[in-house]
Amino acid sequence: MVSPWAPWAVAALVVVAAAVGWFLVVRERRRGRRHRLVANSAYLYTLPSFRRRLNLHRFAALGLTMIVGGATVFTALLAGRPVDRYTTNERMATRDIVLCLDVSGSMISFDSQVLRVYSQMVDSFDGERIALNIWDFTSRQVFPLTDDYAMVKDELELGAEITSIGLFNWSATRGAIERYEEWMAGTYPPNATGSSLIGDGLASCVLAFDLDDEERSRTVILATDNESFGNSVFTLQEAAELAEERGVRIHAIYASEWPIASSRDEYEEVVTSRGGLFYELSDADAADAIVAEITSQDAVDLDATPRVIEVDRPDRYYPWLALLVGGLVIAAWRART
Repeated sequence: MVSPWAPWAVAALVVVAAAVGWFLVVRERRRGRRHRLVANSAYLYTLPSFRRRLNLHRFAALGLTMIVGGATVFTALLAGRPVDRYTTNERMATRDIVLCLDVSGSMISFDSQVLRVYSQMVDSFDGERIALNIWDFTSRQVFPLTDDYAMVKDELELGAEITSIGLFNWSATRGAIERYEEWMAGTYPPNATGSSLIGDGLASCVLAFDLDDEERSRTVILATDNESFGNSVFTLQEAAELAEERGVRIHAIYASEWPIASSRDEYEEVVTSRGGLFYELSDADAADAIVAEITSQDAVDLDATPRVIEVDRPDRYYPWLALLVGGLVIAAWRART
């Protein structure tokens, strides 16, 4: 409430008014001003119709008292001006993160788990812009850099659900397969002559950042098994050098059905030699560690101050007050008839 003291002030006034009214009524009774003696009227209390009217009058008086009391409470609450308060911090941390996912055949059994790890990371972010690129022979951007975390979570959960059917799940329905093919569209064209082009996939993620003229913290979170088949424009090393030139840091998640030591070692060396983190997908601390590293990086904040937004919410009490006022009118009318 904007004025939390107002309901108490109104309540105090009502109590004082009720006390004064009670005192005046008691004083008049003591002086006998409100008593009128009527001869031969005792028999009236034996009449059923009179008793019904008397009981109706008493219940009406009690009802009116309760309704007035309730209306007073809601009036007091409205006097306090009920509001919803939202604190917004317009200092948007200038961190950009591109989630970079290998969706080739050798990775498909891990993609659902990787997407859920990505989703877990999003829960820890506040203000960062996030994008998702998936790639095999070619790359597709699932969504561009955005701070709409509700949409990001929905897309990541959708991707995790779709890819959970796996590549050789013979029990998958036709609808599930169609959703899978639609989600993968653009990553493996009909004329493809290779698969899992790691360097090109990483390069496409590095080039997904915008606002080149602004000082921002840029990070790629790359998930792959580093098992490439075919000729690519960029090697992994060259893509990492491109990232370094553009001030993009790479953190790595490694997953493989049948690990190849040389591929794993190359992947780890390329990432860690440039200050990035390298984790196995099975490492339970991977998400937390990568998030901690990203949030620990210096970020440039826009000049702004936190702002409290107040939204008036009289709708919380006005319907009840209107209902009680309507009840008061009906009860008063019934008490007079």
